Amino acid sequence: MIADIESEVARTRSESHEMNEEDLERYESEVELQIYKEYRDVLAMFRYVVETERRFYLANHVTLNKHQEDGSVHFEVELEDAWVWDMYRPARFLQRVRVLTFRDVNIEELEPGVQL
Repeated sequence: MIADIESEVARTRSESHEMNEEDLERYESEVELQIYKEYRDVLAMFRYVVETERRFYLANHVTLNKHQEDGSVHFEVELEDAWVWDMYRPARFLQRVRVLTFRDVNIEELEPGVQL
């Protein structure tokens, strides 16, 4: 009897854990879709698309500075009037952003009035 109860508790915990993972995946998918829709809606408000290894930004002013020290190179990207694709950030509109990276930075100037 006790073994049956322990088995049922273990099975319930396992099912509960799986449901939580599924719920989390579903939530993350829904948030990504919401962010994509927001991106599509705000894209025309911005002049540049900026992609780093960690984030994706839209901005109206971008400054890229290359720094070389002791044989290594890193980039400093300064953005003003920006929007960031980040599902963990409650507010995606940012006044100023400063990014430091040792990796590639892609900056594209958008055509005026571009729409998806």
